[in-house]
Amino acid sequence: MTTQPSLDVCFTPELLSLFDLRGHVAVVVDILRATSSMVTALAAGVTHIVPLSELEECRAYAEQGYLTAAERDGRQAPGFDLGNSPFGYLNEAAPVRGRAVAITTTNGTRALQLSLSADAVVVGAFLNLQAVADFARQQQKNVVVVCAGWKGNFNLEDTVFAGALAELLAPDFDITSSDATLAAHQLWLQAKPDLATYLLQSAHVRRLNSLEANKDMDFCVRLNEYDLVPIWRDGRIVIN
Repeated sequence: MTTQPSLDVCFTPELLSLFDLRGHVAVVVDILRATSSMVTALAAGVTHIVPLSELEECRAYAEQGYLTAAERDGRQAPGFDLGNSPFGYLNEAAPVRGRAVAITTTNGTRALQLSLSADAVVVGAFLNLQAVADFARQQQKNVVVVCAGWKGNFNLEDTVFAGALAELLAPDFDITSSDATLAAHQLWLQAKPDLATYLLQSAHVRRLNSLEANKDMDFCVRLNEYDLVPIWRDGRIVIN
């Protein structure tokens, strides 16, 4: 009898030291908004994305012709081309097709950097949920969903994504041996009938709404808008 691969969930990067990602697929998710923006950027024709930890490190990429994107505490950092909104890549007045992007955000880019010991590191969002599930199934390796959270803390939207991915992988993956996965799946079952309304109770959604970023939230909870999987390769994120 062949052992099924497993799906586990790391609720926050602060818990990653408890996971051995070697031999695994890491699905890094920051629904609001870094990974949603990355998926959108690549779908809009960005050639590749370089995730960075520090603002100055990111700013320096402008000298190499990169578009620079930076967010801190939900707001676009001063002096950068873009913030952390997916709509920055859908602006017809400032097309991004054929450009490369250097990006730094409060949570998402850190989660990516901390996941690099995995065999494959991919970027997940509701926007490409099915594509990520298909990729994971093809790899036939254990999967860990790395939730970016908020400043080291648990957040609702990333965990609900993990539950949605668990549901799609359930026929072929063991989703019952981890309480974290079970909890994420239960949250997804509650959220599934009306995801946008369910997530209105999320602290980060309320934080974004206070910044008048309501349309970002509505966009980031769309399901399967794009059929692509961003993957970490040679220090950059490209379409697999």
